[in-house]
Amino acid sequence: MRVLFAGGGTGGHINPALSIANYIKEREDNFEALFIGTKRGLETKLVPEAGYKIEYIDVQGFDRRNILKNIKVLKKLMESNKKCMEIIKNFKPDAVVCTGGYVSGPVAMAAHKSGVSSFIHEQNVYPGLTVKGSQNYVDYIAVSFPETIKHLKKTEKCVLTGNPIREELLKEDKNSARKELGLSEKPFVLIFGGSLGAAKINENVLKIIPRFIKDNKIQLLFGTGERNYNEIMEQLGNINLTEDIKIVPYIKNMHTVMSAADLVVSRSGAITLSEIAALKKPSILIPSPNVVRNHQEQNAREFEAKGAAAVICENELNPDVLYKKICDLAGDGKKLHEMGENAFKLAKPDALEQLYKLVKKCSKKNDYNV
Repeated sequence: MRVLFAGGGTGGHINPALSIANYIKEREDNFEALFIGTKRGLETKLVPEAGYKIEYIDVQGFDRRNILKNIKVLKKLMESNKKCMEIIKNFKPDAVVCTGGYVSGPVAMAAHKSGVSSFIHEQNVYPGLTVKGSQNYVDYIAVSFPETIKHLKKTEKCVLTGNPIREELLKEDKNSARKELGLSEKPFVLIFGGSLGAAKINENVLKIIPRFIKDNKIQLLFGTGERNYNEIMEQLGNINLTEDIKIVPYIKNMHTVMSAADLVVSRSGAITLSEIAALKKPSILIPSPNVVRNHQEQNAREFEAKGAAAVICENELNPDVLYKKICDLAGDGKKLHEMGENAFKLAKPDALEQLYKLVKKCSKKNDYNV
């Protein structure tokens, strides 16, 4: 099976594509994948590291504030569409999988024109412009939340699959994970703001760490992000961390750590939320305000409405609010259990299998005309 993947910019678009590719690779003999991305996104690093080939196109998103700039954007779109046609002609994929980012647009268009069946995957509650714009070209729209369907015109193409998450995450056992990490019976709180960190979260957590040390009631792992770690440690100064309070630049064993956690404090990116839900984790979500269409808050509110998470927006965030919320939840085992069960109701642990089935459906519908 030959599958062409398109997804770029952030890990939130690239990692789902890699998860799908890895899943298919384990189940299909003679599987071959080719990725299309831009040279400006994380795909330049993540895709080769995963062992897959990648081709690059020069495309960018539309500028809503400066209409004149979009003349150049349209020119690049036409040129990239032509290159995508050539890539499809040479690679001859059985199916095309788009996972978002503006690179997916010209790929979906080229696949349609070439007679190659495709689908696009939307990770967030509110669909982005690329997904909305690709509705007419793809055969299926894979969505992660039922709410998303209401915001799309081609509802007949929508398939509720959920977000693909790493298989190793589902194989972890909480008790085994806690034993591996050497945790005690105290509640274990995991705080992170993503691989690069989140300045606002870091700033507030830094100010409440002395309180947690003094209280001695929880165990805490705080991932600062690699670019912020040294500064955080300098600001802590002479404060001596205990065995129960750990600060690291990057959490490499996230599948083990998240499995062991009693409470997760994080941003509300779609993939993170899917992992939280699959593992039945109660959470405090602090949406990033610096994302298109404020989709992280919309994701978080969906979990909040179902009783699966507490939400603190950045304009409401301060050390006292965060400290109180963590203490209140960490000390209430009944509430944590209830939130975890509610989170699991939102989970789609078989998302990879459902997406794999869509790939196979697409591969049976091809009608090459290039």
